[in-house]
Amino acid sequence: MTSLHEARLDHAYHRIKATGASRILDLGCGSGALLHHLVRDEQFEDIVGIETSGHALLQARDNLSDYLQGTSTRLRLIRGSYADSQTALTGFDAAAMVETIEHVKPGALSGVERSVFGQIRPGVVFMTTPNREYNPLFGLAPGEFREQDHQFEWDRAKFRSWVAGVACRNGYRVTVGGFGDYHPDVGHPTQTAFFERLD
Repeated sequence: MTSLHEARLDHAYHRIKATGASRILDLGCGSGALLHHLVRDEQFEDIVGIETSGHALLQARDNLSDYLQGTSTRLRLIRGSYADSQTALTGFDAAAMVETIEHVKPGALSGVERSVFGQIRPGVVFMTTPNREYNPLFGLAPGEFREQDHQFEWDRAKFRSWVAGVACRNGYRVTVGGFGDYHPDVGHPTQTAFFERLD
C-alpha cells in the first residue's frame, strides 16, 4: 500500500493547493510526509503540523530540518491532539486530515468534531480514511485493519453518515469521494471528504 499512500499524499496536496489557501493545518501530521509537499510550495505562507506522538514529531523535525532552521516561522510543529481545544489554531484557510481520523478512539470523535469544526473552523477541510469494504482486495481477513493502531475502519455508508452529520451540525457542506483503483463492488481503497465552510 506504499504506492497508494504516496499517490494519496500527492492528491491531498493538489486538492488543498487548488483552494488557493495560504494558511494550512496538517492535523495528525505524523512524520511530516504531507508537510514536505506543502513546505516546498511558496503558495503556503503559514504551515502548522500537529501530532500527538512524540516519536512521530521527532521524525518530522528530522525530515523537515532544512525548513525549521533560522528565524523563519513559516513552518511550525506542535505536539498536541486536534481532539482537544486548540484556540491558537483558528483563522486558517484549510486543514488536512490525511489517514488520521481512524487513529482516534471512537469515544473521542465528538471532541474532534467540536475542536476541528466547531472551534478551529478552517475554511476547508480535506479528509481521507480507509474504506473497510476494500480490505479483502489487499488480502486482509474479515475484521482485520490495515494498521494495528487503527481504532476503526468505516465502510462507505458509515463514513457518508458521519461526515454529513458533522457538516450539517457545524455549518459546512461536504462532498464525499474516493481515491485509488476503483472496484465496482466495493468502491475506492481510500474514502475522501471535502468540507467547505458556509459562512
